[in-house]
Amino acid sequence: MPMIPSNLIHNASLHLQHASFNPSPPSSIFFRLSSLLHQFSNTLFHVKSIHAQIITNSVYNENSLVAELVRAYSVLGFFGIARKVFDQCPHPETFLCNAMMAGYLRNQQCKESGKLGDARAVFDGMPETDVVCWNSMIGGYVQQHCFSEAVRMFLEMINCGVRPSRVTMASLLKVCGENGLRKFGTCLHGCVLVFGLGKDVFVLTSLVDMYSKVGDTNSAALVFNSMCRRTLVSWNAMISGYVQNGMVHESFALFRRLIQSGAGFDSGTLVSLIQGCSLTSNLGSGKSIHAYIVRKGLESNLVLSTAIVDMYCKCGVTKQATTVFRRMDTRNVITWTALLVGLSQNGYAEDALKLFCQMQEENVAANSVTLVSLVHCCAHLGSLKKGRSIHAHLIRHGYTLDAVNISALIDMYAKCGKLYSAKKLFDNGFHFKDIILCNSMIMGYGMHGYGHQALGIFGRMIEEGVKPNQTTFVLLLTACSHSGLVEEGKALFHSMERDHGIKPSDKHYACLVDLLSRAGHLGEADTLVRQMPFEPSSDVLEALLSGCRTHKNINMGIQIADRLLSLNDLNSGIYVMLSNMYAEARRWDAASHIRGLMRTRGLKKTPGYSLIEVGNELHTFFAGDDSHPKWEDIHQLLENLRIEVEGCGYVPDTSCVLRDVDERMKVKLLWRHSERLAIAFGLLSTPYGSLIRITKNLRVCVDCHNVTKYISRIVKRQIIVRDANRFHHFVNGQCSCNDYW
Repeated sequence: MPMIPSNLIHNASLHLQHASFNPSPPSSIFFRLSSLLHQFSNTLFHVKSIHAQIITNSVYNENSLVAELVRAYSVLGFFGIARKVFDQCPHPETFLCNAMMAGYLRNQQCKESGKLGDARAVFDGMPETDVVCWNSMIGGYVQQHCFSEAVRMFLEMINCGVRPSRVTMASLLKVCGENGLRKFGTCLHGCVLVFGLGKDVFVLTSLVDMYSKVGDTNSAALVFNSMCRRTLVSWNAMISGYVQNGMVHESFALFRRLIQSGAGFDSGTLVSLIQGCSLTSNLGSGKSIHAYIVRKGLESNLVLSTAIVDMYCKCGVTKQATTVFRRMDTRNVITWTALLVGLSQNGYAEDALKLFCQMQEENVAANSVTLVSLVHCCAHLGSLKKGRSIHAHLIRHGYTLDAVNISALIDMYAKCGKLYSAKKLFDNGFHFKDIILCNSMIMGYGMHGYGHQALGIFGRMIEEGVKPNQTTFVLLLTACSHSGLVEEGKALFHSMERDHGIKPSDKHYACLVDLLSRAGHLGEADTLVRQMPFEPSSDVLEALLSGCRTHKNINMGIQIADRLLSLNDLNSGIYVMLSNMYAEARRWDAASHIRGLMRTRGLKKTPGYSLIEVGNELHTFFAGDDSHPKWEDIHQLLENLRIEVEGCGYVPDTSCVLRDVDERMKVKLLWRHSERLAIAFGLLSTPYGSLIRITKNLRVCVDCHNVTKYISRIVKRQIIVRDANRFHHFVNGQCSCNDYW
């Protein structure tokens, strides 16, 4: 359960501080000391000096003065002294008890061991209790996450004839919203009406907020529209509620109503609208709001600027996000995290890691969201050293390794080729019985081609009562596809709805089509596509097209490509695949025509590159790359390796070169593929016998796969290559995929 929000603590404290104080008979000393406490309560030295004067002048029995003293010590954070002052008063009156309870609430001491019991003892010992006392106790239980106790206290309060106040209702409604307790929230709505608070703007706004947070925007809108009077907080609650529930169009419509009403708006309104733009990737509206912020000179508002950074990232405009970030005079961890996550999610993992280094240089402490995002960056890049470093950072700084953190680490280790480390983390975290955790391990096994082990994790899940979700079956079918487990995959697909109540989606059909196509069952895959209960998506058709290319069924491939282009004629991947199919069939005119269509439509092929981590630095190689400082040594080593592998029986497969050039040039182009450059650099830059890890963004070609097997045997090294599909572990002339990928 969450703590009571700070604004609620503040409101409750104000109520307690000003609750029914009964001053003693007029006294010049009393009034002088009381006045001094009000004027000089901001330092401990002054408060202690006034405390001494109270004792010296024998006015310690004045409950109202003691209450002021308790309040002063509590505000300064010296709660222990405040409690001693309270305990020295033999007959504390209600207002003094209120001050003591306010101290508990203000300092949130109820969280500490035994303090909640102490607070209850003060409450039970009070000669009389008012609504402020009850609110204090309810607030204490909420802070301690004892919601059932808070509810019981609320019911006891009603039974004792104490009428709940607006603070009581707002406090409980806040908890309902944050914990999704819709039914109890509806009951509280009834109480609001029964106790005559149905026209209180503060309470009604709390109802709008509660209903929005539990996903009931209809009820939230009904309450909002029934309000006779609305504050800006009310408007913001409803606008924010629409955004939280994905109803961005409605949030902007309500904003227009707000403008038409003649009322103003504030940064809270703008933040909600910016978040709406982020959710819908509405760059146009986001830019308009940003322009308004600049015109009004609001760029110094930290929350607004952070929201703008996040919006640009969500819209894929990381350059603009970085510009806004750099212009900010003040940045907090949320700002840094927004840009870091944005860079990571938009494919700029290296830039995200560099930003983290800058973040550390400026002594900004990362939070768990930052670190999990960095773990995903390392996973994307295959950067094991940096991933291990962040794992150590999590442990060193005392972060709880919960299911989310462990899942991210499992993913990172699996994508860096360290399945043993991933499995160890999984076994240590399985007690969470978390589906995301299990899915991460299934994916790890799947990408390494260990389909049987992935199925083993699934069996363990079912035995332990962990319910699979749609993602689980996507990962399982993918694992079966990479391992050639056709019958197992088909059985899983048919068990989804029958045994687990999960209806197959287009993603599941795409996985099954990929499984069948990869195994050469193109006819069965085509029949499955035709018999689907809904129109096949581009993912389904692309899986079938890929199978057609692998098994050189050009006629079927052309038909599938035509269907794909009718769905999306701006997908460069379809053009590339179709062009490659024509090139492999040596139909150069047709291949050239497809490439021409790409140029006409402004489409570009994704360039292939390979990454290798040496020391603490990532090195990137593109095909034909001669920009690396060691390029001469790299090409000389590759020439030596070419001579050696050809001597061992290697014959170049020039069908992988999809250009209309002579055979000699095709062989030369093959030896300039990015993965070969990365392997050569790794051999030059790492100790003899050490493992080499390569990450490639595209599928490794047949010839590179073949030559890497030869190289692993000649240099006596294990070479791990992670391509767009899966992992390849090359050892002594063999690959873990058994040439099935």
